[in-house]
Amino acid sequence: MSPRVRRAVPRDAAILAAVQNASWKAAFTGLMPDDHLAGLDVAAFRATWEECLAGPVRPSSGILVAEDDAQVVGYARYYATDDADDDPARVGMLGSLYTLPAVWGTGVGKALMTEVLGALASAGYAESTLWVLEGNDRARNFYRRHGWSEDGGREESRDDGFLITKLRYRLSLSGA
Repeated sequence: MSPRVRRAVPRDAAILAAVQNASWKAAFTGLMPDDHLAGLDVAAFRATWEECLAGPVRPSSGILVAEDDAQVVGYARYYATDDADDDPARVGMLGSLYTLPAVWGTGVGKALMTEVLGALASAGYAESTLWVLEGNDRARNFYRRHGWSEDGGREESRDDGFLITKLRYRLSLSGA
């Protein structure tokens, strides 16, 4: 599969919500309570995407989508870091990268990451970070295969009523 990667546009909000819903349910089974995953609100996801896509286009942040046969099968979002211990002028964040489970292992995720890293480097960031659930071995292995490494950052949250632990990964963008 050789996906086409492009910037997301407002009309993509509904499909982004559907991709998010499907990928979260597949990726987070066993990492989050079943009732939480069953209760994911696609309409709320769509509203969030509509809001994100309504803002101005900036080189320092964006949402990219991967298409296969003109169907969106994945997305990635990037922006300046919001971590208090990093400088947002030099550190960008890969805020999310999700694909439909049907395209896992086909190169769609790699294509999205390649484009995001190029966009972050072009925007002048020296490094990028991302957060991943501690138990999400599939994602952690994916990022390690692509040069990311844990930097010691760790966050615990009970915002949704259950404990989640996230680990931060970091990558130099000098070669991106």
